Amino acid sequence: MKETKVKNIYPADPSSECGRPLYDARVSAGFPSPAEDYLEGQLDLNKHLIAQPAATYFVRVTGDSMIDAGIHSGDLLIVDRSAEPKDKDVVIANLDGELTVKRIRLSRGQITLMPENKNYRPQTLRPDMQLEIWGVVKHVIHSF
Repeated sequence: MKETKVKNIYPADPSSECGRPLYDARVSAGFPSPAEDYLEGQLDLNKHLIAQPAATYFVRVTGDSMIDAGIHSGDLLIVDRSAEPKDKDVVIANLDGELTVKRIRLSRGQITLMPENKNYRPQTLRPDMQLEIWGVVKHVIHSF
C-alpha cells in the first residue's frame, strides 16, 4: 500500500482553447444513428472544468489511500487554490513539508486528514504539526 501523494504539479493555461464537438444525445447500445443529427456545439474543457483560471493548477497523484473517493495512482486532479476548504472537501495538504491528498474533516476546532481507504489511518493535526492547505480538488481526470 502506498500513501496517496502529489507526484507532479502543473499550472493551468486558461489561454488555450480546445473545443471539441458536444452531442446532445445519449449513445445508443442498439442501432446506430447519424451523430451529426445531435450536434449541440463545441465543448471547451477549460471553460467546463476551470472556474477560477488564475487560481487553478493540476497535480498528478501517486498511491492508493484515496481509491474509495475515486482517486487512483496516476490520476490528474484539477485543484482550485482560491476555494476555502470546507468540512469533507478533498484537499491538497502540505503536512510537515510533504504534499498529500486527503479529505479534510473540521470538527470542534480539530482538523483531521482522512484517507478514503480502510487500510490507512486518519491524521489528526497535533500542535507540533504544520499544515497548509494548497487548494480544494474540484475534478478528477481518471483514465481506464
